[in-house]
Amino acid sequence: MLHLFTYQIRLFFTALMFFTRIPCPTWVGYSEELLNHSARYFPLVGVLVGAIAAGAFWTAHLLFATPIALLLSMAASIWVTGAFHEDGFADFCDGFGGGWTQEQVLTIMKDSRIGTYGAVGIGLLLALKFTTLAALPGAYVPWILIAGHSVSRLASVALLYTYEYVREDMLSKAKPLAVGMSSTELLIAAISGLTPLLLLWPMDVWGWRIVAALLAVVVAQRLLARQFVMRLGGYTGDCLGAVQQVTEVVFYLLLGVAVG
Repeated sequence: MLHLFTYQIRLFFTALMFFTRIPCPTWVGYSEELLNHSARYFPLVGVLVGAIAAGAFWTAHLLFATPIALLLSMAASIWVTGAFHEDGFADFCDGFGGGWTQEQVLTIMKDSRIGTYGAVGIGLLLALKFTTLAALPGAYVPWILIAGHSVSRLASVALLYTYEYVREDMLSKAKPLAVGMSSTELLIAAISGLTPLLLLWPMDVWGWRIVAALLAVVVAQRLLARQFVMRLGGYTGDCLGAVQQVTEVVFYLLLGVAVG
């Protein structure tokens, strides 16, 4: 039993090391096996990142107006993740915007330099995220941030269960990458990814509004996945980042409609 508990802790810290800059114990170590099975805890890492963003917003909101607090909150989440998902979204925009063939798309996405599509895409996405959150009542924002970060990471890692990893991308700068997950691992990810929605229970955005937001997240994920399969035959690490960023904004947008 103790060995099983220690193994789960190692998996969580592996996910934390992969997705954030938060220091982790050196005894955790690293292996591809740990990384592959750590995918179950990616949404839980999202809960932690969301909590950091929420804490930054709440603290800043004590001193500053909502727009300033939101910018500081976004900066905190970007810093703690090293812009990991934002980089993936920018590469996705460059690759799918500038490439025609599978080889061209993959080559562009592997390039560490950002192009016009990527710069415009990430600029518009961050602006949309900011304006959407700014339209929400400030008292709701911390809880919505936690839920948004966890749900969007669940949408992202669900691709590991449903679709194939593009093997031609194995030398990508995004490697190493967790590939594939079992039904049990997906269930664990779903529990940690969806539980934060309970934080919204006392608010007016529960019920059909949350259902609508989740359905929109599913639709957005499926539409993106369809493009991945059509253009690449599967997903890459950058595709996972793109899904996380897009579904996070979609989640906020639907709640913005609900409470606006």
